[in-house]
Amino acid sequence: MSATTRPAQGGTKGGIWKQTRTFDPAVRLLFLNQLTINLGFYMLMPYLAAHLADGLGMAAWAVGLVLGARNLSQQGMFLVGGALADRLGFKPLIVAGCALRTVGFGALAFAQSLPALLAASLATGLAGALFNPAVRAYLAAEAGEERRVQAFALFNAYYQAGILLGPLVGVALTGVSFRLTCVVAALLFAALTAVQLRHLPVRRKAAEDPEGEAPDGEALPGEARGQFRTVLGNRTFWLFSLAMTGSYVLSFQVYLALPLAADGTAATTALFVVSALVALAGQLRITAWCRARLSRERCLVLGLGLMGAAFLVPAALGRPLAALLLCAAVLAVANAVLYPYEMDTVVALSRGRWVATHYGLYNTVCGIGITLGNLGTGVLLDATGWSAGQSTGWSTGRAAVPWLVLCAVGLGCAAAMAALARGGRLAERPAVTAVRQSAEEESPTPTG
Repeated sequence: MSATTRPAQGGTKGGIWKQTRTFDPAVRLLFLNQLTINLGFYMLMPYLAAHLADGLGMAAWAVGLVLGARNLSQQGMFLVGGALADRLGFKPLIVAGCALRTVGFGALAFAQSLPALLAASLATGLAGALFNPAVRAYLAAEAGEERRVQAFALFNAYYQAGILLGPLVGVALTGVSFRLTCVVAALLFAALTAVQLRHLPVRRKAAEDPEGEAPDGEALPGEARGQFRTVLGNRTFWLFSLAMTGSYVLSFQVYLALPLAADGTAATTALFVVSALVALAGQLRITAWCRARLSRERCLVLGLGLMGAAFLVPAALGRPLAALLLCAAVLAVANAVLYPYEMDTVVALSRGRWVATHYGLYNTVCGIGITLGNLGTGVLLDATGWSAGQSTGWSTGRAAVPWLVLCAVGLGCAAAMAALARGGRLAERPAVTAVRQSAEEESPTPTG
């Protein structure tokens, strides 16, 4: 696909369920998989810190250590998880990851000591590193090139639904006991593991392999040794990943900068609800609009630009709740523009080789970017006296500085993406596209 060619059209009419039914059972199961993963995760994790501090009486440093261990094990192992998925197959890693999270969440229900809690937290993080790249690579291959964007749009809708429902279920269960929340979350993952073990097909044909000769998860002779060399040496993919890292830094401000400005739990909750509802209600419509009018490359530039522009609202209006909610809503719209084309581009830049490994590396790069970005944002917030508990920044006019810096990050990333697109670096090679079409003819996917 050239930089000026519009994405291929597919069925984009109808609601979430109607479009879901146009995909084969394996893809539908992957949608259910992500909904359940996020439901189970978000019903538990938002309340873990309070349980550790208040329920178990742990010191703040110990709470931070437990939470940090989960994030470190997940971000640090994404590349390994993706590489294993390409070697062993997508299904084994998805099943293993869900099974390991079952164990981790079950352990959190009964762990009392710091070593036990650390082990449980590390297990939950490693689980995510195992199934996340595998799920995305499986979905990309199973949907096929023509329907990849539509599949990832639906995937994001189910993803956001889990984020919306998880905390609501979790607050009800945690009102009874945190242990009950852990047990229910573990049972959800146990059921998901069993369903996938029984019903998720093993992909016998690597539709994204340009040679079309290796079964899913099996390296061609001599290729295993060059797996990491191939992925790590993909210069354009590195440039794309670095440009996209800014989008993750900006999206994460729904968890950092916006809640600090929104004084109170109710206001913070409203931010999450608005963000999830906009994504749920608008994802398919936004993707359909983009597919009809814009190329993939222009969608990436537009999404990054919108993310930066979102922070102009609080920069101009200050921190009234309406301004913060509007900022969160624009970020959600921008993410809806970006996500399907972002995931599609990862596959395109992999040239159909070691797709899960590319997803793993992409997650690792963006995870490191989030950490550094949050650190920089925090420094800015402190330097400008900018938080819900401080008013000096607002009275001296310095309050707009963090917002403007975040805006500049988004616009800078959009400019970098535009430069990549102008150079033709984001275009797929015709030979790869032809092989994918051939693979799809051998194993057709329903088109609705």
